[in-house]
Amino acid sequence: MSTPTPLLPTPKTILFDWHGTLVNTQDAMTAAMEEMLQQMEELGLVERLLPEDKCKTEDDVKLVRYIRIFRRLHPKILLERRVSRTEIFNAIFGDDTEAKYLAHRAYNKCYRNYYGKVKPFQEGIREYLASLKRLELHVGVATNRSREFLDHELRTVDDGSWPRLIDFTTCADDVTLYKPDPQIIRHALVNIDTYPRPDTWYVGDSNMDMVTAKNAGITAIFYNGGCWDIEGLRRSFQNDPQHAPDAIINSFDELMDLLENCQQQDTLAFAKIVTKARPHHFPGPTPPPVRVEPDWHPSVVKLTPPKVILFDWHATLVDTLDAMYHAVDDMLPELREKGLLDRMVDPAQSKSPEDARLVEYVRNYAQLHPKVKADRKISRTDIFEVLFGDDQEAKQIAHQIFNFHYRNHYGTVLPFEPHVRQVLVSLRMLDFKLGVITNRDREFFEHEVNAVEGGSWKGLFDCMICGDDTVLRKPHPDQVLVAAAQLGCEPTREVWYVGDSTTDVIASKTANITSVFFNGAQWDQPWLNKIFPGNERYPHKPDVVVNDFSEFWALVLACLKRGYGESVLSGV
Repeated sequence: MSTPTPLLPTPKTILFDWHGTLVNTQDAMTAAMEEMLQQMEELGLVERLLPEDKCKTEDDVKLVRYIRIFRRLHPKILLERRVSRTEIFNAIFGDDTEAKYLAHRAYNKCYRNYYGKVKPFQEGIREYLASLKRLELHVGVATNRSREFLDHELRTVDDGSWPRLIDFTTCADDVTLYKPDPQIIRHALVNIDTYPRPDTWYVGDSNMDMVTAKNAGITAIFYNGGCWDIEGLRRSFQNDPQHAPDAIINSFDELMDLLENCQQQDTLAFAKIVTKARPHHFPGPTPPPVRVEPDWHPSVVKLTPPKVILFDWHATLVDTLDAMYHAVDDMLPELREKGLLDRMVDPAQSKSPEDARLVEYVRNYAQLHPKVKADRKISRTDIFEVLFGDDQEAKQIAHQIFNFHYRNHYGTVLPFEPHVRQVLVSLRMLDFKLGVITNRDREFFEHEVNAVEGGSWKGLFDCMICGDDTVLRKPHPDQVLVAAAQLGCEPTREVWYVGDSTTDVIASKTANITSVFFNGAQWDQPWLNKIFPGNERYPHKPDVVVNDFSEFWALVLACLKRGYGESVLSGV
């Protein structure tokens, strides 16, 4: 969709951002960012993440939470591939300049393993740059990329044809502060012996670029390479009118339209006639793939209102991922001497190709596949289910080995989300009976429930069933049945079990209670279809999917309203 052509100051110089504007280096950027995020703990950056209540937007909240728990980029960012590393660091560290410096430095070190894959961001950029040179405009680049990488990429893109088209470049390591500080604009213009004025245009693809341009006092042009909804963009800029762009373009062809408009106002604006200097039309960038959200969603589901709500512990109510994965790392090498490698399932019998690859990798190397460790989305119980299937004895031995090593790591436990305790307290105020069902052994669980948030969770649960309280652990329904008995109720649809794993769903459905899948890992619908195929061999599917505790709370209230009428909620 084209936008109205505004009247802008006639440019003498056009500066461009690099990644996301002139070129696409997203594959290398994403790979380097994912590698860097795995180092957050050793860099001391986890504790420096911005508190969620200090984040500017709901998307920033989700990003901070996701990185804190999983040390990975949020799946939506990975799919859409619209956001730069600088925007990510600004979102997750706020004004902590030192943390951002450490993150950028670690990122650059990782980027050396990936950079070199670079292509024009849209078709025809070389031809558009050439047309700017024919108009005798100064053309430059001002980027947060390091000089080491930019120079290599500039020499590489389009078979090395760009250096003659770009007069000067300024990189992050040429100045002392990253964008959005305007220092990088000032430094760039020194190359042509001038200073920031409105007759310099800065073309960039991010809000940060617009802030940089406005802080420098030059004309800001937003390049909508990410194909954002135009009206949505305008609304977002209305929240910060001081830094709103002077124009929005959807392609480089529209950049030429802006120059034509300037020439219509001043026929002597450029050395050549723009209509003759511009190349033939090239199409703009194409929109990114659309993320398919789960369709087992609270807004469309009809559930039996709950009287009892049971929760899984790890990766649902709390985050203990660091300790869990450290213990799994320690225990897998012992599988061979315990004779467990030979008891693994036949990969041909695995639920999915991913499960088959996990079995083969553990069998060959006695460790988790690096992608599994990087994802941090699968519990140790699910790992054991994938590896050993129906071999209960093998799983019991594996749990014992895990527990031995977990003693060396457990102790740090955080709420999965900041307001989990408030949700639990509110549920108790609605007279629900609450319980926890976990495969964690009581030795560890009781320590963790007493440690989380200074012990303030003690007394919130009417029953707590641990892995060593029954002969069989989840996915068998024994723990669910014991919990129901302790709470004096039958295992019916009025009992809900909220958990993050296939194991939790199988236990719920086998016990004939309501299964609420807590999608803290933010799986999309295609992946949920893969792990819950609903076929004869794997029939169990959740009744509903919630992505966070705000959705879960809304779901509970909606069910109460439908089931009991408005009066139940009065006074809550």
